[in-house]
Amino acid sequence: MRLLILSLFLFVSLPAQSKAVSAIGRKDGPKCVQAYNNAIKENIRPKLVSKLSPIVAAIRYSENGGKGREYGILHRRCKPTYRSQAGWCAATVQKNYDRWVKAGKHGEFISFLGHRYCPVGAKNDPTGLNAHWIKNVTHYTNRFK
Repeated sequence: MRLLILSLFLFVSLPAQSKAVSAIGRKDGPKCVQAYNNAIKENIRPKLVSKLSPIVAAIRYSENGGKGREYGILHRRCKPTYRSQAGWCAATVQKNYDRWVKAGKHGEFISFLGHRYCPVGAKNDPTGLNAHWIKNVTHYTNRFK
């Protein structure tokens, strides 16, 4: 019963991102919702949560990584935990949003992010999956808005 109450609390804890939170809950369960919410709270400015948190959830769905690589973060300093993956992803989204704004908001933000986050032709993408990243993240972002 406590898990059910905790789950309900976590799913509605940040109303501006409720579809994204629900999507994370369906995919990863209530403990990961808590980690996701914490990552969003710690790494995305409050006024941008409704805009950027669906992108973080969309990256989770698009990357579809296994345990310790859920968000596709490969940096050696990123610990192989769900919270660390979610936090690095959220911070990356926020920092690149700031770069995109500073550069004049040319093009779509997800395209800007994709060219930095997972460039086509990267050495760590031998099978060419990065070519689908922008399309996939855009699709899921639209579902989670």
